[in-house]
Amino acid sequence: MKPSREQQRKRRQRKFRTKVAGTPKRPRLVISRSLGHMYAQLIDDTQGVVLASSSSLKMKEKGVLAGKKVGERIAKAALDKKVNTCVFDRAGYLYHGRVKAVAEGAREGGLKF
Repeated sequence: MKPSREQQRKRRQRKFRTKVAGTPKRPRLVISRSLGHMYAQLIDDTQGVVLASSSSLKMKEKGVLAGKKVGERIAKAALDKKVNTCVFDRAGYLYHGRVKAVAEGAREGGLKF
Protein backbone atom coordinates (compact mmCIF):
# COMPACT_ATOMS: atom_id res chain seq x y z
CA MET A 1 0.00 0.00 0.00
CA LYS A 2 1.36 3.40 -0.96
CA PRO A 3 1.91 5.88 1.90
CA SER A 4 -0.33 8.93 2.00
CA ARG A 5 0.92 12.39 1.03
CA GLU A 6 1.10 13.41 4.67
CA GLN A 7 3.16 10.31 5.52
CA GLN A 8 5.52 11.07 2.63
CA ARG A 9 5.90 14.68 3.81
CA LYS A 10 6.62 13.55 7.38
CA ARG A 11 9.28 11.17 6.07
CA ARG A 12 10.98 14.00 4.15
CA GLN A 13 10.76 16.21 7.25
CA ARG A 14 12.40 13.59 9.51
CA LYS A 15 15.17 13.02 6.98
CA PHE A 16 16.00 16.74 6.87
CA ARG A 17 15.86 17.17 10.66
CA THR A 18 18.50 14.47 11.24
CA LYS A 19 20.98 16.58 9.26
CA VAL A 20 20.14 20.16 10.32
CA ALA A 21 19.67 21.90 13.66
CA GLY A 22 19.31 25.56 14.54
CA THR A 23 21.86 27.36 16.71
CA PRO A 24 21.66 30.75 18.47
CA LYS A 25 23.73 32.39 15.71
CA ARG A 26 21.97 30.54 12.90
CA PRO A 27 18.45 29.43 13.94
CA ARG A 28 16.13 27.23 11.91
CA LEU A 29 13.35 28.99 9.98
CA VAL A 30 10.47 26.50 10.04
CA ILE A 31 7.45 26.84 7.77
CA SER A 32 4.06 25.37 8.60
CA ARG A 33 0.96 25.69 6.54
CA SER A 34 -2.69 24.85 6.78
CA LEU A 35 -5.34 25.16 4.11
CA GLY A 36 -5.91 28.82 4.87
CA HIS A 37 -2.84 30.15 6.66
CA MET A 38 0.96 30.20 6.80
CA TYR A 39 3.14 30.13 9.90
CA ALA A 40 6.88 30.74 10.33
CA GLN A 41 9.11 30.33 13.39
CA LEU A 42 12.78 30.92 14.12
CA ILE A 43 13.91 28.12 16.44
CA ASP A 44 17.14 27.65 18.41
CA ASP A 45 17.33 23.85 18.73
CA THR A 46 20.23 23.85 21.21
CA GLN A 47 18.07 25.49 23.89
CA GLY A 48 14.69 24.50 22.45
CA VAL A 49 13.37 28.07 22.23
CA VAL A 50 11.36 29.95 19.65
CA LEU A 51 13.17 33.22 18.95
CA ALA A 52 10.50 34.79 16.74
CA SER A 53 7.28 33.82 15.00
CA SER A 54 4.87 35.17 12.42
CA SER A 55 1.63 34.00 10.88
CA SER A 56 -1.04 35.06 8.42
CA LEU A 57 -3.89 34.70 10.93
CA LYS A 58 -4.75 38.40 11.18
CA MET A 59 -3.93 39.34 7.58
CA LYS A 60 -6.46 40.19 4.93
CA GLU A 61 -4.25 38.71 2.18
CA LYS A 62 -4.49 35.04 1.34
CA GLY A 63 -2.29 32.57 -0.51
CA VAL A 64 1.02 33.63 -1.98
CA LEU A 65 0.60 37.29 -0.97
CA ALA A 66 0.10 36.27 2.67
CA GLY A 67 3.16 34.00 2.44
CA LYS A 68 5.30 36.85 1.23
CA LYS A 69 4.10 39.12 4.08
CA VAL A 70 4.80 36.36 6.64
CA GLY A 71 8.34 36.08 5.28
CA GLU A 72 8.89 39.83 5.50
CA ARG A 73 7.53 39.96 9.06
CA ILE A 74 9.68 37.04 10.28
CA ALA A 75 12.75 38.69 8.71
CA LYS A 76 12.00 41.95 10.52
CA ALA A 77 11.54 40.09 13.83
CA ALA A 78 14.82 38.21 13.26
CA LEU A 79 16.74 41.40 12.50
CA ASP A 80 15.31 42.96 15.68
CA LYS A 81 16.84 40.02 17.59
CA LYS A 82 20.19 40.63 15.79
CA VAL A 83 19.90 37.44 13.70
CA ASN A 84 20.66 37.84 10.01
CA THR A 85 21.33 34.26 8.87
CA CYS A 86 19.25 31.13 9.30
CA VAL A 87 18.67 27.61 8.01
CA PHE A 88 15.49 27.20 5.94
CA ASP A 89 13.38 24.21 6.98
CA ARG A 90 10.44 23.71 4.63
CA ALA A 91 9.16 20.84 6.80
CA GLY A 92 8.86 18.41 3.90
CA TYR A 93 6.66 20.71 1.82
CA LEU A 94 7.59 21.29 -1.81
CA TYR A 95 9.49 24.53 -2.48
CA HIS A 96 6.63 25.96 -4.49
CA GLY A 97 3.78 28.42 -4.11
CA ARG A 98 3.23 29.69 -0.57
CA VAL A 99 6.39 28.07 0.84
CA LYS A 100 8.50 29.71 -1.86
CA ALA A 101 6.74 33.04 -1.20
CA VAL A 102 7.69 32.91 2.50
CA ALA A 103 11.32 32.22 1.58
CA GLU A 104 11.41 35.06 -0.95
CA GLY A 105 9.76 37.46 1.50
CA ALA A 106 12.31 36.57 4.18
CA ARG A 107 15.18 37.12 1.76
CA GLU A 108 13.76 40.48 0.68
CA GLY A 109 13.41 41.39 4.37
CA GLY A 110 17.14 40.84 4.91
CA LEU A 111 17.52 37.22 6.10
CA LYS A 112 20.25 35.14 4.47
CA PHE A 113 19.96 31.41 3.91
